[in-house]
Amino acid sequence: MTKTLIQGAQVFVENDNFAEVSLLIDKDQIAAILPKSETVADTKPFDATGRIIIPGLVNGHTHSHGALARGGVPDDAILETFLAGSAWLNLDRSHDDLALCAQLSAVELIRKGCTSCFDLFIELPGPTVEGTYAVAHAYHDVGLRAVVAPMIADQTIYQALPGLLDTFEGPLKEAVAAITLPDWRSTLAVCDQALRNWPVPMGRVRPGLGPTIPLHCSDAFLQACAHLSDDISMPLQTHLAETRLQQVMAQRKFGTSLGEHLSELGVLSPRFSGAHGVWLSEAEMTLLAAAEAGISHNPMSNLRLGSGIAPLRRLADAGVAMGIGTDASNTSDGQNMFEAMRLATTLSRVNTSDSEQWVRTTEAFDMATRGSARLLGFDSVGQIALGWAADLVFLDQSYCHYTPQHTTLDQIVMAETGAAVREVMIAGQMVFSDDRILTLDEAALRQRALVAADRITHANVGARTMNAAAAEVVKGFCQRHCTDHLP
Repeated sequence: MTKTLIQGAQVFVENDNFAEVSLLIDKDQIAAILPKSETVADTKPFDATGRIIIPGLVNGHTHSHGALARGGVPDDAILETFLAGSAWLNLDRSHDDLALCAQLSAVELIRKGCTSCFDLFIELPGPTVEGTYAVAHAYHDVGLRAVVAPMIADQTIYQALPGLLDTFEGPLKEAVAAITLPDWRSTLAVCDQALRNWPVPMGRVRPGLGPTIPLHCSDAFLQACAHLSDDISMPLQTHLAETRLQQVMAQRKFGTSLGEHLSELGVLSPRFSGAHGVWLSEAEMTLLAAAEAGISHNPMSNLRLGSGIAPLRRLADAGVAMGIGTDASNTSDGQNMFEAMRLATTLSRVNTSDSEQWVRTTEAFDMATRGSARLLGFDSVGQIALGWAADLVFLDQSYCHYTPQHTTLDQIVMAETGAAVREVMIAGQMVFSDDRILTLDEAALRQRALVAADRITHANVGARTMNAAAAEVVKGFCQRHCTDHLP
């Protein structure tokens, strides 16, 4: 029996209205939306009385490798000192560690009502076919929908930022100068092999590409990434204008803004998305919109690292495709899309009392579902509608967030934390129920994570000390240059 009839719930239909209807699930899709009293022969019944059903949230930007680095980011870190000071957290990781990270992230995402993610995972010093496949298999086995994108670069932060290496002295300068990444041609060759021979069904877990930061990638490398993305028709995501320093360095390195530089290189396309977009100019927004490109808004890490508040209203009004993401578990301290969605709407109110300029709850919810799914390249994910993916989250209507229940969507966006999540269905299969993940042993997963984290910490004592010293130099460099004039 492949059909399930879900009855008794309040259902958020087409991201538009709540209705007391029944959902007929056939395999991995919503086959029909029926009157609540209608029955269907030869179906498995599911009583959802007392539930509010919403489409699964879609995480437009995360890094699974951050799961084993949770708590490893100092509370005074900015992005650049994080990149320099926390590199040790990603050293000495096996392919099993990469899979473990994906499993950890997937479990938290599912528990917080998220059913899909765009994962830019890192493997040092460069990606391998085996490591990429380990992440893909991990998501497939847990049941999460995902885009798996190796995060790649051909320049370290010390090579990428003009003048940074010159600020170092003595042995520390020699140490950071000795850090190198593989030639971009060999990196792209690995990605090409891995992404063209995908090891799991593409309906749920798909390949992507993640050139990490434009400043950290040579022009030829960025153009080669764009060509591969176009050739295989897969999404490409980079960190775009996340910090003010990135735009300052872009002017020094390229003589123009990051968005304009990417446009000149031919990198922007409907498959392209930038993470963060905090420091984008109006001209860059226009270029992104013209290319039908997107931005993933990641408010939690933007606040955590002091990067700023992205101009979400202006980006949306400019016609840029908008999604919402959490970023990594170490730079945002969690994978809670409900929190990201709430911040997306409330932060839009900080600088204006004109409510016409606010991101309303309906918009934020749409960005966190259909909007993010657009960035992932999933056409029928992100709403409850006929023929769309059966990715559903069941919220407990009796939970305190909904007592009393007046404006349901406002209460979900403004108050939900994931505490009311009772069941999660992905591609027509229940993956969470009775407060447990149904596809793996969470207790065993936790023990594996503790052992791996302890091993990585003890294996990288020297690198940790060197990284901390380098971060102090980077901090001073950033403080000197972040006040530089931007056009």
